[in-house]
Amino acid sequence: MNGRRWFPRAPRGGTRRHRGRDRERGQATVEFAFLLPLVILAVLAVIQVGLVVRDQLGVVHAAREAARAASVDPDPGRAVRAAHRTLPGADVDIGARPKVGGVEVGVLFPDPDLHATSVMRVEK
Repeated sequence: MNGRRWFPRAPRGGTRRHRGRDRERGQATVEFAFLLPLVILAVLAVIQVGLVVRDQLGVVHAAREAARAASVDPDPGRAVRAAHRTLPGADVDIGARPKVGGVEVGVLFPDPDLHATSVMRVEK
């Protein structure tokens, strides 16, 4: 053998095992390209729901502050100011003042317009 080593060579054109890999070479990239818009849409939907929930909590809190202010002072301006301190720019409607001790609570929050109603017992 003259001191030479003989190494087997693969046949030209690659083996059957390598040919299958070449056909599937970009499969993961294509799947990622199809899936990425759906993932982005789902993430944006979750963020949008979170923002609506945050805004709803702000509206409910402003309504409660206005009702609390109206329960201790018959001046409707004080209730409006209390709501604006909590949620600047809020549209506040003041209803009729109930009799002393009357309690009624209701919350309405459709989507996308957010509304909240809060009524508190009148204190002396």
